[in-house]
Amino acid sequence: MTVELASADAQPINVHARLDAYCAANTFDQPTLVLDVDLVEQQYHALKEGLGYADIHYAVKANPAEEIIARLVKLGSHFDAASKAEVALCLKHGADPAHVSFGNTVKRSSDIAWAHAQGITLFSADAEQELEKIAISAPGAQVYIRLIVEISQADWPLSRKFGCDSATAIRLLSYAKSLGLDPIGFSFHVGSQTRKAAMWGPSLDALAEIWHAAKAAGHELTLLNIGGGFPAFYGETIEAPTDYASAVMEQIISRFGKVPRIMAEPGRGLVAEAGVIVSEVLLVSRKSDRDMHRWVYLDIGRFSGLAETEGEAIRYQFETPRDGDPVGPCIMAGPSCDSADVLYEKRPMLLPISLRAGDRVLIRNTGAYTSTYSSVCFNGFPPLAVVVI
Repeated sequence: MTVELASADAQPINVHARLDAYCAANTFDQPTLVLDVDLVEQQYHALKEGLGYADIHYAVKANPAEEIIARLVKLGSHFDAASKAEVALCLKHGADPAHVSFGNTVKRSSDIAWAHAQGITLFSADAEQELEKIAISAPGAQVYIRLIVEISQADWPLSRKFGCDSATAIRLLSYAKSLGLDPIGFSFHVGSQTRKAAMWGPSLDALAEIWHAAKAAGHELTLLNIGGGFPAFYGETIEAPTDYASAVMEQIISRFGKVPRIMAEPGRGLVAEAGVIVSEVLLVSRKSDRDMHRWVYLDIGRFSGLAETEGEAIRYQFETPRDGDPVGPCIMAGPSCDSADVLYEKRPMLLPISLRAGDRVLIRNTGAYTSTYSSVCFNGFPPLAVVVI
């Protein structure tokens, strides 16, 4: 559980006290994500302090709860939107169109045109055809080119789906200008849940080479979008958010120099620790008398919010009413009829041996990439419910 110290001599403060109190006082007839928007605000201030002059563009895809967007607008946050719906959500709550970036490199032409008509002027691209769509649907718009990140130490790397290599990126800057667009810089993403600031180093070395090569080729670059990667606590020690962000910025400035404008796009690092999922054990069983591990089935699985257990990349923290009892390894699975709905098997989880069907399980730090990954109604199970306090 995340704690903070009010001073050097103070006792630890349970920052999840409001969440815990709400969960304890209520019953839930389906898996429910409970969010404390005050914790989002606290994390925003902590990251902002470390990021300095960089603008925070909240990655809306992490959690689009309206209360979160509204609070961040009041705090002066900017936004990274991946779709027309996310752009509309930000504008609905009063975000300045100049503070919203349409950051998906794969966009529908009609959505580009709609966003441009709403005042959105900043778009991303990593291919010629995307630039052509932007030039037609948002003439004169500012664009940044997304670079591929091939060196990543993140728990959730973003692989080769996004970005382009050095030669392509520099060529796209020239092509964008020929189309009447305003190419102002580059973006990249070191990978989600990059647990230590030092892990950014190898990626930044490679990316800085591209930045300086583009400037040497005569391109005037004024924007560097450093993406996300800011971590949340999932059982392994992470640096405090201000220290982490400050260390990242030091590395950026040492390699790229004083860039006029820096964007950061925290998602997980901003909202994950503000949420807890209330779930229930449906069954504890063994497949045979020789089975080494119990199977623990929850009422939530990969298709109802825990998609990031894919490859067992994100190791959620589980709290039960039987904590303190002897523990043993178990395989964890969701409730659906799909055999892929297994959460942890390669590295079984240690849970109380006394765990029984009907026990409540709290899944900590689940404010990011849970409600948005939840299916509509697979197997008839309802999508993850969300309550904001």
